[in-house]
Amino acid sequence: MEDLDHGVNVAVIGAGWAGMAAAVELARVKIPVTVFEAAKHLGGRARAVEIEGMRLDNGQHILIGAYRETLRLMRVVGADPEQLLLRQPLAIEYPGRFRLRAPRLPAPLHLLIALLGTDGLTWSERFAAMRFMTAMRRNAYRIGTDMPVAELLARHSQSGALARYLWEPLCVSALNTPAASASAQVFLNLFRDALDGARANSDFLIPRADLGQLFPEPAAAFVRANGGAIRLGAPVRTLDKTADGFVLDAGAQRYSHAILAVGPHQLEPLLERLAALAPVRASVAAFAYEPIYTCYLQYPQDVSMPLPMTGFDGGSIQWIFDRGRLNGLAGLLAAVISARGAHQNTNQDALARAIHSELAAFLPGLPAPLWSRVIAEKRATFSCRPGMVRPANRTAVEHLYLAGDYTASDYPATLESAVRSGVQAANLVLQG
Repeated sequence: MEDLDHGVNVAVIGAGWAGMAAAVELARVKIPVTVFEAAKHLGGRARAVEIEGMRLDNGQHILIGAYRETLRLMRVVGADPEQLLLRQPLAIEYPGRFRLRAPRLPAPLHLLIALLGTDGLTWSERFAAMRFMTAMRRNAYRIGTDMPVAELLARHSQSGALARYLWEPLCVSALNTPAASASAQVFLNLFRDALDGARANSDFLIPRADLGQLFPEPAAAFVRANGGAIRLGAPVRTLDKTADGFVLDAGAQRYSHAILAVGPHQLEPLLERLAALAPVRASVAAFAYEPIYTCYLQYPQDVSMPLPMTGFDGGSIQWIFDRGRLNGLAGLLAAVISARGAHQNTNQDALARAIHSELAAFLPGLPAPLWSRVIAEKRATFSCRPGMVRPANRTAVEHLYLAGDYTASDYPATLESAVRSGVQAANLVLQG
């Protein structure tokens, strides 16, 4: 810090989780930072929204215990993970079909015991899963050439109920990309951190509060309290580099450093005046995207699910979250559909009716919902495919950095990868 020039001031463009992570890391050491956000809300593609007078989320997210940087920064800004997140040992349940629960034992014993006790697997499938885990661990979770997750599973005899209820749902939930096209190496990176680290790393952390309260809003308060500024409803359309620093929209202010923390599909206009970044523009232009659909259904207050989070199979729904069990919103269920599928071509009202029918088959006598709302985040994440070229945080333009879940890292597009990228961009600023 002593080597930093006192004239350092940083523009962060984008107030999603990556941008706010960068801003917090800079504000924490008293570097002047200004965050610009085109929308009038914080959080980017993981944000709070108001529905029927309630603060909910534009999509239901799960964290895991291995998300160390997200949990660290939550604590930095005063958002207590113990209060805001429901911590549960790894548990996946498809009622009547599959049930895996990890005991509170040291890793990797907890997972081995969980597999041995799993309902819905044959003994041959249980031993196949243990052989797969042993093989991956022996190879340090690295494969020579990346391939689709489905191909990796087939090579290691991970089929039947084992693939259908364990590996494929974990792949879609974590990478938001179907196993047939998802990167096996990225999947194994998560496997390594979540399932082969400390036992607590595999815990599910399910939000009890809306996404805004988890991090973006306390982060904004922290930045302001430490001398920074947050400008909402302030889109940045052009970025220039001059001898005096970075210029936003031909304004008078100059910034010594800039961090672009917008979504990859929003980068083009901000990079078009910077010829050195043509390769970045080309790599991002090649990205494909995956949606996340969340359907909220409000039922009478006595309606509830057996568990806070329940797996569904064979229809549209992949997971149901009981918001009554999570944060006291009795009767409110959130159905999640990750990645691409037939639901993208279905009218949202028809999709909500189809989801209700699936729930009614599971909960006999379920009344019609009082209201329902589908939120479609059509470019929720990049499609995490084998061998993708993802841009680095450091760019070819001095003092200009990228932050976002799409930048080069071991992880797919998750809250943790967004936060890590923001921290990395801030660290590059601090290095001078």
